Amino acid sequence: MDHDELRKEFDDLAKKLSDPEYLSNPPEYQKIARRYGELKGLLAKAVSKTDEDEAIVEIRAGAGGNESSLFAYELYRMYAKYAESKAWRIKTLDSHKTEVGGIKEIVFEVSGKNALSKLANESGVHRVQRIPETEKSGRIHTSTASVAVLPKAKPLDIEIKPEDIKMDVFRASGPGGQNVNKTSSAVRIVHLPSGIVVSSQEGRLQQDNRDLAMTILRAKLLQQRRSEEAKSRGEIRRQQIGSGERSEKVRTYNFPQDRITDHRIKKSWSNITRIMNGELDDLINAEKNI
Repeated sequence: MDHDELRKEFDDLAKKLSDPEYLSNPPEYQKIARRYGELKGLLAKAVSKTDEDEAIVEIRAGAGGNESSLFAYELYRMYAKYAESKAWRIKTLDSHKTEVGGIKEIVFEVSGKNALSKLANESGVHRVQRIPETEKSGRIHTSTASVAVLPKAKPLDIEIKPEDIKMDVFRASGPGGQNVNKTSSAVRIVHLPSGIVVSSQEGRLQQDNRDLAMTILRAKLLQQRRSEEAKSRGEIRRQQIGSGERSEKVRTYNFPQDRITDHRIKKSWSNITRIMNGELDDLINAEKNI
């Protein structure tokens, strides 16, 4: 078997080891575990060529109510347009929409050349200043949304023991929380040692959503491990998101003044419409030294 075939078998076995179905069959579980251990040894020194080209991006609405959820959606659209211009692939892992057309949260995978390295510095709190469409008095509102960019982790990178996770299923919901499916296909996973909670309702089948949720969980655990390793070496740990408060900003989008400012490098750009349509190269290239 070549490397790709070994990796595929390893990934398939990792999924089975996290599946409660196999826990009820000890002989089969032990057989899978032994083969998993063999493949882990074979692949221990192997590095996938696309590891650095895959990122998990998480956007959450912050302070500002409905306006924040609308801004979160516009940030997602901006990155999706940017990805399209780079011929990157986007796959939604989880999303929660609002009744006004915004999003409370969206998690998506971006795959393509230099995707992770180009998006890495987008992490942080993004602030928007503008007059909402529903504002009759013409008053400028300030809202925020947070962005986190994580490296995608493979089962080889992060081993998750079956006994360390708790999985619940529920009905997928649409805007406002109403159930859109008659069956419980959405999945929520709690990683007991870390307390990390992830979910997905994007797939039609429960197993699909479980796989998507595990992808998010691995990325979060890998980021946590890297942060802990950096801290243990005495390096300064830079928080990606913070609390989402207005003061913890990395970039401000000022629509009335047609100006976007990156507060880390103290530089501004005009033509917000062009940038929000995905023309991010100028901003991203300027941030490379952050």
